[in-house]
Amino acid sequence: MTHNLTRDFVELLLDWPADSAALQVRCKLLLLDGVAVAAAGAAQPGPTILADLARADGAGGAGGPGGPATVIGHGFSAPVSVAARINGMSMHVLDFEPMWNPANHALSPLLPALLALAQQREGCVGGLVGSPGSPAIMQGSAVLRALAKGIEAQGRLRLSSNQFEPAQLTLHPPGVVGPIACALACADLLGLDAQAATMAVGIAASRCGALLANVGSHTKALHCGDAAAHGLEAALLAERGFTANADVLAGPRGWGHAFFGAKFDAKPLLAPLGEGRALVPGPSWKLYPSQFGTHFGITAALDARARLGPVQASDISRIELRTPAMPYIDRPVPGTGLEGKFSWQYTATLALLDGKVEPATFTDERRHAPDVDALLKRFVLIADAGIPGTFDAMHVVITVHLTNGSVVSARCDAPLGSWRQPVGDDLILAKARSLLEAAVGTDRMLATLDAVARPLAAFSIRELLAALS
Repeated sequence: MTHNLTRDFVELLLDWPADSAALQVRCKLLLLDGVAVAAAGAAQPGPTILADLARADGAGGAGGPGGPATVIGHGFSAPVSVAARINGMSMHVLDFEPMWNPANHALSPLLPALLALAQQREGCVGGLVGSPGSPAIMQGSAVLRALAKGIEAQGRLRLSSNQFEPAQLTLHPPGVVGPIACALACADLLGLDAQAATMAVGIAASRCGALLANVGSHTKALHCGDAAAHGLEAALLAERGFTANADVLAGPRGWGHAFFGAKFDAKPLLAPLGEGRALVPGPSWKLYPSQFGTHFGITAALDARARLGPVQASDISRIELRTPAMPYIDRPVPGTGLEGKFSWQYTATLALLDGKVEPATFTDERRHAPDVDALLKRFVLIADAGIPGTFDAMHVVITVHLTNGSVVSARCDAPLGSWRQPVGDDLILAKARSLLEAAVGTDRMLATLDAVARPLAAFSIRELLAALS
């Protein structure tokens, strides 16, 4: 038989049971973190504009087509790909969902598509929507298995790129690996055979791409929303017999060579599975809503502030932050609060001034406050080529010079929640509770937590999203 890299990759993941108790618990926690972050992010300008566009096109409006899938935080339902796109953007816009290594946001390009598909198919009697005669799906446990497979697929695709340091990246990873992994996971949820799932991957591969130039704008979060919508659509097209190249990952015109050239390494795609490399040890849980590298600077700045006590801009004559070379987060004067999420300088400055970094840190009002403007002018970034640039090996050092002549330094080798500083599930649950309560109120927060806490046999995606809507 002729070797087919794409088919072998697809079959490996489709055949993986992904049903151990440890994986199911991990995936439930990821799901809760994802929907909580999406509920909190839904009111941001980018997702709101996208939701308004969907309404203008008739989704969920009077006389419009509506649809089976909940658009979180916007009070209407929509066709599955529309809901996946908006919810994917909401799940990423705060930059608050987990981080993987090599760098990737694996949740927002994937989970919104699975939630939308599960809502469409859950509890259908007499066959799947649009697929007469097929057996009905849908238990929440099937979504968790598909989620595990999609996360694992993204981890393998990222490893195959041979681009491990963020400074090496020219494309935003979720937009490059997300559509393929989402298509595979949706194919798994739909019960497609290997041939159809391979077609889904082939369709999705032509819908990959996301420019890092758009970091700091609304479009960055749209990368994740588009990945979720494109992957879901690819699986639905393949279910109906739509075709694509049968080995789209390989060859001189395939995905690997097109995006990564001679660096592409197919071996990680077919490595033995075990419990899944991307889920064990798994993600770094984000405790601050900003680009993950900035968490090192935030942690060091909070440590320095703990030694200094409360400070004002007038107390500080100079801040020095020594970091790895990561040019795309070297933003001395971010123009907006959103852009501040991708600035070493802004995030460390706010940690020093406010003693915390939270969603309100990134409003335009806080960004342009006089104390922030004053302190950013006294900030010196030192990009040290001798510091490794991967998230599992890097460190930063902050030195704060006070006007009274005192100097305080602090170093961060790993922020809380990362692989070298793991946190318990209780802290992630507390994060979800806080985000949900602020976004949807106490009653719906409790209903959402109750829906997620149900035993696997009674875990319903429809019930979960009803609690949020």
